[in-house]
Amino acid sequence: MTRVLLIDPAREAAYARDLARAFGGALLFAVPLLMTMEMWRFGLYLDRERLAVFVLAGLPLLYGLAHYAGFSRDRGWLPDLLDTLVALAVGFLTACCLLALLNVLHTGATLGQPLGQVALQAMPGAIGALLARRQLSGAEDSGEQREEQASYPGELFLMVAGALFLALNVAPTEEVLLIAVRATPWHTASLLLLSLALMHALVFHVGFAGQEEADQPVTAFFHFTLAGYGLVLLVSLFMLWVFGRTEGQALSEIASMAVVLGFPASLGAAAARLLV
Repeated sequence: MTRVLLIDPAREAAYARDLARAFGGALLFAVPLLMTMEMWRFGLYLDRERLAVFVLAGLPLLYGLAHYAGFSRDRGWLPDLLDTLVALAVGFLTACCLLALLNVLHTGATLGQPLGQVALQAMPGAIGALLARRQLSGAEDSGEQREEQASYPGELFLMVAGALFLALNVAPTEEVLLIAVRATPWHTASLLLLSLALMHALVFHVGFAGQEEADQPVTAFFHFTLAGYGLVLLVSLFMLWVFGRTEGQALSEIASMAVVLGFPASLGAAAARLLV
C-alpha cells in the first residue's frame, strides 16, 4: 500500500517566509561586522583554539535565543534545536556569500583562513537570524509571536545575549585598547558608574527586565542591575580574551578595558528585552 505524504502548503509557505526573514535578520545584524577590516584580519589570524571556544560557547547562547525568540512557530526542545541549527547554517551561508561578494574572503592555499573568516562572522549572523521574527515580523504576525515569560535565570541569560551582541561589535576594534590606555583611574571609575546608572535606568524606569519589581528600585538594582553588570564584565573579559586583547597586559589595564567594553555591553544587556 502506497503511503501518501501530506504537505500543508500554508505551513510550508509560512516556514519559507520565516526562513527568508531569518536571512534578512542575519544581514541586518551582521553587515556592520562583515564590512569591518578588523574582523577580516581576526578571521585570518585569530588563534584557532580561541575561535573554536568562541563558536562552541555560542551554541548554548543560540539555543537559548531559539527558546525565547526562535524564528519558527513550533515550540519544544526539538524545534528549538532545529531553529538553532538552521540559524547557524543561515549565519554561515550569509557570511560566506557576502565576504565572497565583497572580495575579502581569503582564498589561499589552506582552507583554514577562509573558514576562520566565515566562522567568526557566522555567529552574529546566526543571532540575527534568530531575532528576525521578533524584529522584522509584520503586523499580520504580531499575534503569533512567542510569549515566553523568562524566569530570573532566563532574564539574566537574555542580559548576557544582549551584552554579547553589542560587545561583539566593539571588541575587535583598536579603540577599546586606546581608550583604556588613555583613561585614568578616575575616568575608569566614572565610566563604570555611568554604565551602572544607565543600565539601571533602562532596567527599572523603562521597564525591561526587572519590571516586575517596579515598586522596589533598590531590590531591582541588586537583583538585576548589579547582577547583570557582573555578567557584562564577564562577557567583556571573554571577548577581550577571544581577540587576544589580554595578552601581555597588566591586571589594571585588563580591568580598564573590561570597563570600557562593558559600557556598550551594559546597554545591550539592559535593552535585551527590546531584541527578544
